[in-house]
Amino acid sequence: MTRASQTLGALALCLAAPVASAQPAPPLAPAAAASAAAAPAPAQPGVGRIERIARFESRHVDARIVDVWLPADYSPARRYQVLYMHDGQNLFDGHLNWTGKAWQADAAVDRLVKAHRIADTIIVGIWNNGVERYAEYYPEKVLALAPEAVRREYVQEASNGRSKADAYLRFIVEELKPEIDRRYATRPGPESTFVVGSSMGGLISWYALCEYPQVFGGAAGLSTHWVGRPTAWGRERVRNAALPLAMLDYLSARLPPAGRHRLYTDHGDDWLDSLYAPTHRLVAELLRDRGYTADDGMTAVIDGSGHSEADWAQRLDRVLAFLMGAR
Repeated sequence: MTRASQTLGALALCLAAPVASAQPAPPLAPAAAASAAAAPAPAQPGVGRIERIARFESRHVDARIVDVWLPADYSPARRYQVLYMHDGQNLFDGHLNWTGKAWQADAAVDRLVKAHRIADTIIVGIWNNGVERYAEYYPEKVLALAPEAVRREYVQEASNGRSKADAYLRFIVEELKPEIDRRYATRPGPESTFVVGSSMGGLISWYALCEYPQVFGGAAGLSTHWVGRPTAWGRERVRNAALPLAMLDYLSARLPPAGRHRLYTDHGDDWLDSLYAPTHRLVAELLRDRGYTADDGMTAVIDGSGHSEADWAQRLDRVLAFLMGAR
């Protein structure tokens, strides 16, 4: 029995505790699918500019939009860190998603660079493909550690019959990153390559670093969706112990050694984010047990914050300063 599995009783009790808020569940995935065939107008960032790849073809996953944000003073004569971000339609322009809000990632990076808190950086916004979001964002090897009935339920009902997370990471690592490094003046090493997402995007970001520690130097998940199941399944069904325990087992086996990477995760306190608290605490303990310190493993609880692009925009500066700041 693994250490994570030994926590089953305590974690199940925590997950069964009443949730303070009775708000209805917001959709976890963007309502509008990203259609590479009928691409909307390019994002209009508040600062800098977007260069769009309207249909990035892949051998591993469906074609999709990729938006590359460049600072206003971008120059091929300089070299840039690269920040890969999931749910690319939510990053720069609120008009591109159903919430009407955006992370304002362009403004956050611009502020941090001008304040000399991070080095010159470009952002690669990878659009999700709507109905494939759960299939691509839930870590495949984590799912393999879950009980068979739980795994079968997730694959059939949330992943359209097939888990695609490993294929999605191969798309990023084998196809997208080489193309970005070819087109732009990047610093291609792991010390200058980072991956960030929210909710399910937080899970796939941590998974990316664990699977490809030689590619990514840091990963962050905001409102990391440790419970795994879609919120569309409803409050009672989304709460579970099996998927969080499978994630803890996976991290116990695959976390990179401390001191070489940076990992960040947080959660707020609205009804959905409050469900993450038990697993969040155990992840914090796991990082500590593995030798991570405040310098390379940050776990935060954001009081008064919820599960939206507006919430994540408010704390993105702090997240990126920790993740991408001078070592």
